[in-house]
Amino acid sequence: MAEFAVVGGIGVLVNLAVFNLVRNSTELPVVRCSMISTAVAIIFNYIGFRYFTYRDRDKTRPPREFTLFLVFSAAGLVIENGLLYVATYGFDWDTPLQSNIFKFLGIGVASLFRFWSYRSWVFRAVPAARAAAAPADAGEAGDIPAAAEARIPGSRRKPRETKEPEEEPGEPEAQEEAVGARR
Repeated sequence: MAEFAVVGGIGVLVNLAVFNLVRNSTELPVVRCSMISTAVAIIFNYIGFRYFTYRDRDKTRPPREFTLFLVFSAAGLVIENGLLYVATYGFDWDTPLQSNIFKFLGIGVASLFRFWSYRSWVFRAVPAARAAAAPADAGEAGDIPAAAEARIPGSRRKPRETKEPEEEPGEPEAQEEAVGARR
């Protein structure tokens, strides 16, 4: 989590710096400036997460990983900029200070979502490490473990499996010993 915070913290600085640079040097609307800065931060964060934070995670399917990263990052972009949009156009809070405050709050809310999604879906644990850490039939992240014998009220019980009887010795004395040993 500390490595996520380091990369994320630098990403926040990149996001805010690009946001203020674009906002002050262009005539673009505030939310559009924010979306540009978020896109730049997403690229920075992918590089930092892949090669620093989650460098020990599974690297066998890079196209899948990158696609999921973009999907969850886009969802984070909507969360982050949705908050800024509501503040700017819903409440008419459009001063540079107000925009930066709501941009920062949006980044914080979106970061919680991104932390969960990147860790759970994008940068997955290496399969060997996952197998060593969990029982063989524990399933994937997010699976609900099944009970060994779940009984639904009103249902019939499954008949118990019976062991096959061991062969009885041929002589009567040996049969009596075998029966006595089982008791």
